[in-house]
Amino acid sequence: MALFRKASTQEIDKLKSLLWEFGPNEWNYLTPEGVNDEFALIERGDAQAIIAVVDSEIIGFAVLIDGLAGPRYLEKYSPLEQMKFVGDVVVSSHHAGKGIATKLLKECILEAKVHHAKKVLIERHEENLASAGMMRKAGFEIVDTFYDPEKRSAGSQKSVILSFDL
Repeated sequence: MALFRKASTQEIDKLKSLLWEFGPNEWNYLTPEGVNDEFALIERGDAQAIIAVVDSEIIGFAVLIDGLAGPRYLEKYSPLEQMKFVGDVVVSSHHAGKGIATKLLKECILEAKVHHAKKVLIERHEENLASAGMMRKAGFEIVDTFYDPEKRSAGSQKSVILSFDL
């Protein structure tokens, strides 16, 4: 049974390693610069990592970013000061298929409520079925789909924005 909690800044290197080991695939857009920027947000307090722990081992995490520190293009969907954005979500392949990623998203939603956000946004590749299922199970609904070739090199090259209204 996984335990869920906020990560400490001392755990950032472990989280980065987990992301680089289990995050890359044809659907995800991971760059060293983007990953470093996301973890810098955590170190500054503009984002939090919610982690899943089994037997004292971190097996997954999700990053919840304050709207004002998130991507500017999201203001099309919500005033930035009223929203949170879920950045990377990753779970070790040794623990895949157990609902841990969905639970991480639900923990992000609970944390966003604590901070009085009105909306939580997340994005994925249009054809990433694993992410689609995880997001649907957590209650996210699609609000936009658009051609995004700078970020998406595989398949339809489309990004999907999903929202959970609080």
